[in-house]
Amino acid sequence: MPSKKPTNRLIHESSPYLLQHAHNPVDWHPWGKEALDKAKRENKPILVSIGYSSCHWCHVMERESFENEETASIMNQYFINIKVDREERPDLDSIYMEAVQAITNGSGGWPLNCFLLPDGRPFFGGTYFPPQNAYNRTSWSQVLNNIANAFFNNYKEVEKQAESLTRYVERSDRYFLNQLAVDYSPTLGRKTIEQSYEKLKNNFDSTKGGFGHSPKFPSTMALRFCLNYHYYNKDQTALDQLNVSLKAMIFGGIYDQLGGGFARYSVDEEWLVPHFEKMLYDNALLIGLLADAYKHTKNELYRSTIAETTHWLETEMQATEGGFYAALDADSEGSEGKFYVWSEEEFSAQLTEQEQWVKEFYKVSQEGNWEHTNILSRSKTLAEFASEKGLKLALLQKDLASVHNKLLTLRNQRTRPGLDDKVILSWNALLVTAYAKAYQATQDEAYKTRATSTLDFLTRAFRKNGTELYHTYKNSVAKHPAFLDDYANLIQACIEVYQISFDEQYLNQAQNYTQYCLDNFYDTQDSLFYYTCAQQDDILLRKKDLYDNATPAGNSTMLHNLLQLSILLDKAEYRRLAEKSLKVILESVQKFPQTFANWANALYPLVYGYKEIAILGQNYKQVAGEIQQIFLPTALLAAAANTNPRLPLLKDKAVDKDTLIFLCQNYTCQNPVREIASLKELL
Repeated sequence: MPSKKPTNRLIHESSPYLLQHAHNPVDWHPWGKEALDKAKRENKPILVSIGYSSCHWCHVMERESFENEETASIMNQYFINIKVDREERPDLDSIYMEAVQAITNGSGGWPLNCFLLPDGRPFFGGTYFPPQNAYNRTSWSQVLNNIANAFFNNYKEVEKQAESLTRYVERSDRYFLNQLAVDYSPTLGRKTIEQSYEKLKNNFDSTKGGFGHSPKFPSTMALRFCLNYHYYNKDQTALDQLNVSLKAMIFGGIYDQLGGGFARYSVDEEWLVPHFEKMLYDNALLIGLLADAYKHTKNELYRSTIAETTHWLETEMQATEGGFYAALDADSEGSEGKFYVWSEEEFSAQLTEQEQWVKEFYKVSQEGNWEHTNILSRSKTLAEFASEKGLKLALLQKDLASVHNKLLTLRNQRTRPGLDDKVILSWNALLVTAYAKAYQATQDEAYKTRATSTLDFLTRAFRKNGTELYHTYKNSVAKHPAFLDDYANLIQACIEVYQISFDEQYLNQAQNYTQYCLDNFYDTQDSLFYYTCAQQDDILLRKKDLYDNATPAGNSTMLHNLLQLSILLDKAEYRRLAEKSLKVILESVQKFPQTFANWANALYPLVYGYKEIAILGQNYKQVAGEIQQIFLPTALLAAAANTNPRLPLLKDKAVDKDTLIFLCQNYTCQNPVREIASLKELL
């Protein structure tokens, strides 16, 4: 019988990324007390190697170096080797990524390989290192030997470097905040928003959609800013940019034309060639944006894309116990995108004679459009294609459904990309918000059911005790203390689900989690929240999450939460805290609206105010459903059959035999109306 493959300590972990390395000859440890104590006891430098399961170059470096016995022996002899899943420990990733960026003049990425003193202070690092000198990069084995030699033979210089680097990382937040701090201006107004928009507009790709050049990311928060700007300023360019961008993504290879769902980004300007990994958070943010765009435009393409993407999520990403998995890899069988691409012969073999038009629709050719294969994309809707060809739409719809079934059946026989099957609280909370928005836009009860059931699962499965939460969940076990964005996104989800269910428990939960954040994350000196809670003691230092990157920053989401809860719960202190946090980076929001896009979207309620809509009467659900389908970017809804003294918007209001609609601002209400048309006139 073949000998059993040796294992290291990662075999006891649940993270798919860590388990991928469990059979490496490297003596990997997970991050924790055992490894950190061992480094101090044996006086060895620490190598912390950070990646994630769908990271292509992480897989490459594993195959080239971490599976190599000779390389592993060097690592095991001189280092305490720690593997970290950045999605489990984004706090560690943030600290050591900043250190590596300081060393490499701003270059960063994954895999992230950082060398630490036994006490956790970084002194050197980089990203991918090849097995031999190549690409102007030193080989991994040479790096290992150089670092070991420096540590054991020139420790004072290494320690000096560690002190300097740690001081830089520690002071970076303070330096950044000092650079940004400005007095909060009472003249904050439309000009502030206009200045942000003009900066954003300078980076529009008005032809191909999106912002700037390749690679292109969805930039959902910046596109939401365009949608909001059009609503308040009637600027057609802003709406055109939104529509061109969404349409280009939906028609491009970044969108899975057969199975639904968006890849993480496009490597080209045309949105054709994706980095094939699919992340839960991208799809959540895009569903939410598509829902609001559908409200405003009634473009059926957006509605159908929501349906296709949620179908993919529920088919391929839904966890057995509840919630949704984190990601699908880009690779299968060691090749990027192999699961998704088609040769012309393979594609054509699935088509009957009358279905041959599908090749033209998806731009399939003999030469292919990527590495001699075809990434499916299109340039128009099926209705537009039918009109152009003079064909009957109903027949094309029937043909296309048949072709999709055959192609998906064949594709499902291929080796599937790896699945990262951990459930992440913050990303699932984003999806709850997306489902709530999809329900508002379409009034499809299935979306409402999914939003409430997923939220209930999250608040139950991730609970540690009271309002203290965990970050990840798998195999009935939740682990790792929750981070700011976990709480912030969950609070946002509670607010959104309240506004589709009008169940007061969700507002109570939002308030409780908010108070927990104020007690355990808030820094009164900077008027901002730390990324980690006060009790977390296994990190070098606490940092603040300010940039809106692929996901909204925890601080910017808390800004929105505090503003909304200040009205829904009549908490003036929340608004004061929100305004203080914006004060810190207002100048930067105006200068860099794409980098701070979620912050920038908070300017709208601050400048234009929230539209407070209270609905009272027996038909409150039906009336609320009609209002929810109207795009009102700064609307807050509260509804019930009768007045509710516990909820400010529903307190001390008249109740009539008809359902009444109250439009208020700052709790000053206009005379109630009974018809949606009358409400629209008031708005």
